[in-house]
Amino acid sequence: MGMNILLVDDEAGIRKVVGITLADMGHTVHLAANGDEALEVFRRERPSVVLTDIRMPGMDGLELLRRIKDESPDTEVILVTGHGDMDVAVQGLKLDACDFIAKPAGPEVLEIALKRAADKIAMRQRMREHTENLEALVRQQSEKLVELGRQSAAKEAVEGLTQAMGGLAGEVAGEFAMFNALPCLVSIQDRDQRVVSVNALYRERLGDRVGQPGFAIYAGAAGEGLDSPVARTLRTGKGQKSREGLFGPDETLAAVTVHTAPIHGANGQVDLVLEILVEASEVQRLQDELHTTRQRYQQLFDEAPCFITVQDRHLRIQAANRRFRQEFGASAGSLCYQAYCGTERPCFGCPTIKTFEDGQPHQSELTVRGKDGQVMNVVVWTAPIRNALGEIEGVMEMATDITELARMQDHLASLGMLIASLSHGIKGLLTALDGGVYKVNAGFRSGNQEMVQSGWDKVTGLIGRIKGMVLDILFYAKKRELQLRTMQAAELAAQVAEAVAPKAEGLGVDLSVEIAPDLGEFAVDEVVLSAALVNILENAVDACLEDKTKAAHSVCFRARPDASGVFFEIEDNGCGMQPDTLARLFSVFFSTKGSRGTGLGLFIAKKAVDQHGGRIGAVSEPGQGSTFRIWVPREQ
Repeated sequence: MGMNILLVDDEAGIRKVVGITLADMGHTVHLAANGDEALEVFRRERPSVVLTDIRMPGMDGLELLRRIKDESPDTEVILVTGHGDMDVAVQGLKLDACDFIAKPAGPEVLEIALKRAADKIAMRQRMREHTENLEALVRQQSEKLVELGRQSAAKEAVEGLTQAMGGLAGEVAGEFAMFNALPCLVSIQDRDQRVVSVNALYRERLGDRVGQPGFAIYAGAAGEGLDSPVARTLRTGKGQKSREGLFGPDETLAAVTVHTAPIHGANGQVDLVLEILVEASEVQRLQDELHTTRQRYQQLFDEAPCFITVQDRHLRIQAANRRFRQEFGASAGSLCYQAYCGTERPCFGCPTIKTFEDGQPHQSELTVRGKDGQVMNVVVWTAPIRNALGEIEGVMEMATDITELARMQDHLASLGMLIASLSHGIKGLLTALDGGVYKVNAGFRSGNQEMVQSGWDKVTGLIGRIKGMVLDILFYAKKRELQLRTMQAAELAAQVAEAVAPKAEGLGVDLSVEIAPDLGEFAVDEVVLSAALVNILENAVDACLEDKTKAAHSVCFRARPDASGVFFEIEDNGCGMQPDTLARLFSVFFSTKGSRGTGLGLFIAKKAVDQHGGRIGAVSEPGQGSTFRIWVPREQ
């Protein structure tokens, strides 16, 4: 299904070509030549996706991204980068750009980026629909609960109604139509306890008893009229409440709760008595239904697949579902931001505060922390809870855990950055590879063996570099579970040294190996850990080649035991590192080798050591060399 897309580029040729490509894909395309024009078109057409160049005169792509996100956070923005725009593209991702692609953007690249944007839009819509359905269900159950509560309280409210009946004492000759809608039996009796008037339900259940003694419907002493509820009200002048046995027309006996209230005449004496009978079975039925409804509501509240709280204006939690209590360890009375983040202030852009301010639902993405300290990303929706007067007395907040989704998005974005940064490097290596092959062929044709060997050495080195890049990409892109086996630590150390020795010897770097005889055994993934150590050891050899100030260079690889693990130490006398380089050494995509490195080697090495539960660190002095220390525990 086609999308509504705004294409922004200051080059008319690019707008035309890319616009035709997008239209051929079935999308509706709007064009803009600069940021100001793009904002006008955006406000008029409201596209779901904006595809914009980063480098433009006037308002650049990043500023356009900021303004669009301020006006419409749900709009997805894809940045188009040129050569050398990687840092700017990273800034765009931090500003919530959906993706970025490098120029020139072919149809396949466009289709992949647009597919990612469409998936993100569809996911947001599904989550919104899920939340709206949940809100509607909770609202329905809440309304039913309130209604049942009102019915259960009706018997208590009737006593208050009788206070307004005093002035009607002279108008009771007919029926009180106002009581016909009540789900209880109502009668008015005079000072002789004779029935003056009844409501429709009384007549339906007990017959037309007007003019007859009202106490005759009772069993026992109350049935004799001396101690009936009406008699007690006439004696004391006060309302009564009691449980009585009631005879029906078929002489069956039923339990009822009786409420009476005096009706005073003009002289202040009790002239009439209002009697209301509520059947115990009806009260029990209402109570059972109320209890069942509360249980269902609580089950829905607790089993919802998200974190739900109800908060007051001070962001104090009034109620929380089971999943919220389990994950954050907070209960009623806790402050929301303390439960979520452990802070002393509300979160920036808190949607609950906004809902209290304008009475509208709001949505936000937040980073919170569970009771075990684990960081998670959540999408938060809020909805106002209003009282009978329409006033907001609370806000229901629902949060859905999207940590895994955010991790996948970050991973995909990182892979996009990696592929974009490596494309130029691989292209250069392939060009150089062509030159090496040409040199080999030329040597064969001329019979120059030295030229053949030189060309072949170049080809071999380039193939090794390409292989290293591809392996780094594969290792980074796919998570690999450790395959542990118990082995001699000295055996692994010897394998690592043996793998790097030919390179060191070929480059004229002296490699010395010191492996303690009592290293013992440890449980490791041989492939993962040895690859990490080889990477660091080869980096040490490369650092020696970078140093042009010393006549001779050396690398020392040591392995020694301790009580609970094995220490590996790699020391070189190469070029060393500046403090800012040392601080970023294990960051993803950071490389000291320029276009010759992927920026993944040391990042992956640290990841491998972390997977084994070990530690890795480095010290270095510019011009003096570097030392890496790795500790790996014997047992995982």
